[in-house]
Amino acid sequence: MKLIPNRRTSATTKTPPPKRGRPAARTITALAAGILLGMSGAQPAQPEPATPPPDGKLRIIAFGAHPDDCEYAVGGTAAKWAAKGHKVKFVSCTNGDIGHWGTAGGPLAQRRLTEVKRCATILGIAETEVLDIHDGELMVTMENRRTICRLIREWNADLVISHRPNDYHPDHRYVGVLVMDAAYMVTVPFFCPDTPHLTKNPIFLFCEDEFTKPNPFTPDVVVSIDDVIEKKLAAMDALESQFYEGGCNGGPQLVPDPKDASAVAGRKKQVRDEFSGIFAGPARRHRAALENAYGRAPAQQSRYAEAFEICEYGRRPDAEEIRKLFPFFPPKP
Repeated sequence: MKLIPNRRTSATTKTPPPKRGRPAARTITALAAGILLGMSGAQPAQPEPATPPPDGKLRIIAFGAHPDDCEYAVGGTAAKWAAKGHKVKFVSCTNGDIGHWGTAGGPLAQRRLTEVKRCATILGIAETEVLDIHDGELMVTMENRRTICRLIREWNADLVISHRPNDYHPDHRYVGVLVMDAAYMVTVPFFCPDTPHLTKNPIFLFCEDEFTKPNPFTPDVVVSIDDVIEKKLAAMDALESQFYEGGCNGGPQLVPDPKDASAVAGRKKQVRDEFSGIFAGPARRHRAALENAYGRAPAQQSRYAEAFEICEYGRRPDAEEIRKLFPFFPPKP
């Protein structure tokens, strides 16, 4: 895990804008030279493809907007993959430095980094990383597209998971767009040629949300997480700044006196009970999909689940491949 120290610049020096009108002669000459160079027949070196790891384990990378999103949306399924020895990485695309009502900047970013490191230990996942982009300031840029593309390639991903591009939070939306924009491009040799390209496009999945416009979420894959729900709830407990203290929309009224053990225990129980209800929602909403994956009797008994939608821009898995990618599904009768 890595986090480049948080930086904010108090002032910037700007180059005066060029005068409007005809471009300078040297600009035209440079442009012409670039075109001629491209037409000269010079061939850059052929980029090397990524080498698949020899261990035969699945490699999954999930992108969330903030240090808590992956844990909230994918934590249960990630714990199940990890328990079978598969390699899971979480990436927070911003550092979360304004996600609290009482503190911000570098100290908050470092605190949230510590929280997701603790979550990684609880869930058993291989790695977690927080990018040095300010909370609320993620944009769809070429630089960020390249960053996402490189991360997917470096992980040699079989599965890539992200937010959908329609969501209440701009950072969530733009993570979805950036990951979609990296789909397919991860296989293009001369895009980001400094990072070995993938020879097989991963499968891209979206996490569940409840937004319906312009299109509602489709539960293509639903995973029962009853056997790991305690790990996921423990991860939520570890994200104290966001849930125990209420994040950016909380306030001091939520946080009891730490000397009052009874009040602290009551607040922790309140948070845990709330998440227990939230994590039971997908199983209620997507019972038919659970039955298709597990059979009627086990699906009816399942209380907790996580759901995913297949992105059309990655590889399209059939039912057999889905069962290989989610090896905790029982064999199809």
